Amino acid sequence: MSEMFDAVDALVASRSPLPPAEERKRLRVAHGLTLDDVAGALEVRRATVSDWESPKKPTEPRGPQREAYARLLKQLAELYPAPVPATFTGAPAPAEARPLSTGPASEAAAMTAIENTQTPVPAPVAAAPAAASRPASTTRPSTSRRPGARKAAPAGTPAGGIDPRFENGPLAVVDVEDGQVLAYCTGGLVLDVPAKSVPALVDWTLREAKLGQPKFAGPGKDGDPLIVLTEAALERYGLPVTLMEEERLAGRIPEGHKVIKQLVRAEWKLTKRGFGPWARIYRPATGSERACVQLCIPSWNALDTRHWGEAAQLPPAELARVLGVYASRVMTPRGSTAVTGLELMTALHPPTRASEPDADGKRHSEHNPGSLGKDPVDCAPCEAPDGHPLLKDLPRFHVRGPGEKLFEEAYDWARPMTDAECTLRHLVGIDVNMAFAAGANGLTVGIGAPTHVKAPVFDPKLPGSWLVDLSHVDLSRVKVGKDKWADLDASLLPSPFTPKGERPEGPAWYATPTVAYAVELGYDVTPIEAYVRYESGRYLDGWYNRLRDAFLATMADLGVDADLSPADFLAAMDGYRGRDPELAIVVSAVKATVKGGLGKLRERPRGEGWRPGEPWRALSRPTWRPDIRAAVISRTRINLHRKIVKHAAFTGQYPIAVLSDCVVYAANGASPLDFLPYKDGKPLPGGFKLGINPGLVKHEGTQEVLWGEEVRERFNAPQLNLARYIKDGTVTDVDNGE
Repeated sequence: MSEMFDAVDALVASRSPLPPAEERKRLRVAHGLTLDDVAGALEVRRATVSDWESPKKPTEPRGPQREAYARLLKQLAELYPAPVPATFTGAPAPAEARPLSTGPASEAAAMTAIENTQTPVPAPVAAAPAAASRPASTTRPSTSRRPGARKAAPAGTPAGGIDPRFENGPLAVVDVEDGQVLAYCTGGLVLDVPAKSVPALVDWTLREAKLGQPKFAGPGKDGDPLIVLTEAALERYGLPVTLMEEERLAGRIPEGHKVIKQLVRAEWKLTKRGFGPWARIYRPATGSERACVQLCIPSWNALDTRHWGEAAQLPPAELARVLGVYASRVMTPRGSTAVTGLELMTALHPPTRASEPDADGKRHSEHNPGSLGKDPVDCAPCEAPDGHPLLKDLPRFHVRGPGEKLFEEAYDWARPMTDAECTLRHLVGIDVNMAFAAGANGLTVGIGAPTHVKAPVFDPKLPGSWLVDLSHVDLSRVKVGKDKWADLDASLLPSPFTPKGERPEGPAWYATPTVAYAVELGYDVTPIEAYVRYESGRYLDGWYNRLRDAFLATMADLGVDADLSPADFLAAMDGYRGRDPELAIVVSAVKATVKGGLGKLRERPRGEGWRPGEPWRALSRPTWRPDIRAAVISRTRINLHRKIVKHAAFTGQYPIAVLSDCVVYAANGASPLDFLPYKDGKPLPGGFKLGINPGLVKHEGTQEVLWGEEVRERFNAPQLNLARYIKDGTVTDVDNGE
């Protein structure tokens, strides 16, 4: 009888219910498990588990593995329940609401939810809403005005509707018109603001405005509401329209300013950066409740023109649109684009999560797997920038060489043109889209502290810094495929191992991607020592995905789709910024978020009386990680060099100049299609490909060969980097290349 019962149990187990494939992956990732972890526990191959999670054609486990897999998913579901969708009732606007204009408003579509995981799948981005017109000044605004169509949901909202806590979007631009204070929100919504002071404005924002952004990951925190103050609003609330010189240098208004005194009396606090262009006003959190509002003051240079263009000069409704699109597709700005880029990393990988209940049923804060944690870790001495406390014992004016310092930077290389190149007509520049973002995609980086190893065996899968001699790598003969070698003219190529493109002369420190490329080219490497990080992961994947999707969605709104043919792509890129200048601002801000966020990983001292050998404020952040920045830059440079080598091996064409992610070639035609090898519409495998996706290239600019020779002769600089000026031909900040 017992055998019969066992057989019945086996039949039941063979049909154990399983959640959908996407939910299986969500639960695994939420617990910090890799495919290998699950495969090892269930005694199956890694590919088998991957097939179980495939959203397109998931396979189903069989036999005892199915019962064990179902048991695993059931326990994980109890720990990480799926978010409960908020129901959008579609209720009409209040009776007193009226449209902002007589025509129909163009609205963003509702955003799909980001999964409630620590490494979420980015939500599909909404179509960018058109700017709403201002209300007529001859009528008194009502409490709220909505256009007839449904307002867009911010990124990260639950599927099925807008989070009711933040139904008015992530931010508002506060302005004054005809004596009335108005808050312009995303999607064309305008609210009356009854607040008479800054403390009252903060209270109103938290209690009534329904502004903010849902968290991106399960253990994370909701995004604080952002209030943007126009010049008229600054005057209304007793703040200066512009900062005086000493205030601008200090980055804040004085502590004795009357508005700060008002905040103190109302028991509000400011962060250490004080009341400046990006002020954070808060009260200490009580439990899970947070009370914090971010202020943005464009006339105090909060929106840097290098990244935000003329956004600060836009009318309130248009500015709300620009910042709202950025917020929905990237995140609500938390400061400069660099600060926001760094904050996005943390929002996608919160440092802590709730633990399992203890004996008393209480949960505690614990490290969130895959995150950088809440405590900073020391870098390796070779990774430390000059002036770091780890280097305080060095002689005062000591200059570290390649054997002491990791120097992974972007390319700045150029060479004289050959006689054959001088007979061609044009210099054509191509630029890699979102190059550093593409370099971060799929990159394994260190999570924990480094371990010093003597005479290690190189492992391309192990992130770290390696002291190794790569001077023997000869670019005149390199491996370009499996058992396939190519003979090249090494004098016309930059070295992949140094930013200036010079061949290394001895042992030097390199990040893992650089050393791995030497092996890929067909050469042996023998590291002398290394600082490696055994705890590692693809920390930047979610960050890359979010920024990639933001970039592609905004470019699609500007008429540049990802599936265009090469010729159609070049035509679509011609003048794309003029089609919607406001969305073009968003594109610039997204790209600046990538570069700035990576730059913040190695932020240097910013005044404050710092002296070499002393710690500076950024070192206290767990996101101060120069090793991660170095790995991304290393991989980006190597990715570019790999394409250059493939192109040279196939076409015999060599670059004239390389600057960061821009490469210049001599050609008879003025278009990239005149020298990029396409056959039946297909590019050279592993070479340059035209397109808008990160890692593909676009046309940067074309000048005549005579222009390049004249410029170099005029400034007596035979190796002047022409990639710096190829865009419009304007030559400034000349460096003779020596």
